[in-house]
Amino acid sequence: MNIEGLLKLALIDPLDARILLAHALKCTRVQLVIRSKDELTPQQVTEVSELLMRRMQGEPIAYLTGEREFYGLRFEVTPDVLIPRPETELLVELAKERLPKGGSALDLGTGSGAISVALAYERRDAKVTATDISDAALAVARRNAAHHAVNVQFVHSDWYANVDGQFDLIVSNPPYIAASDPHLSQGDLRFEPRSALTDGANGMMHIGTLIDGAPAHLTPGGWLLMEHGHDQSAATRALLERAG
Repeated sequence: MNIEGLLKLALIDPLDARILLAHALKCTRVQLVIRSKDELTPQQVTEVSELLMRRMQGEPIAYLTGEREFYGLRFEVTPDVLIPRPETELLVELAKERLPKGGSALDLGTGSGAISVALAYERRDAKVTATDISDAALAVARRNAAHHAVNVQFVHSDWYANVDGQFDLIVSNPPYIAASDPHLSQGDLRFEPRSALTDGANGMMHIGTLIDGAPAHLTPGGWLLMEHGHDQSAATRALLERAG
């Protein structure tokens, strides 16, 4: 069977099929077109078929290929970490603009290290610290930092628990999805670490923790930047105002 024939038989989105085939054959999607008549070995057919079947069952492309692009950088991702989303790139953009020259930043709940590594990559002058409660996630984040040759200090910590000192900026994409949200049982979210998605309650618990601890860990005039749910604006604003 050749590449073209296998793609025609794939029962998933054609783009997904091309991404997985290119990953398995270690080539680009452009090369797939050029090599469309190339015959595949039985081993290659088996490997690609297994990937296609896993995708049919809903497994995220990022976990199947082991990587995802974020802020123009390639990041390793595993089922131990949340898959970075394009909307979270706004946090990096805002942090990059607000961090003073030579300033310090703290990324709480770093996961794959997407935010902290991208910020350190963009702002080589900054001192970036990142935390996570998951050892497995920190291992992924450290590999991503090494891959992009950036200096990030990683700390095993439950939010602020093991964090000392103050920072010019704190940034976080915490688990903010309510446990009752039906999206948790749909699409890619079914495969991602539950603890990175929800607090098991209404989604506001970790946001509250971030806000409550921020005054003690921010320098005067410092920034707290965080992602929250589309319907949590009013509740988040109220917590921020209460904390001053």
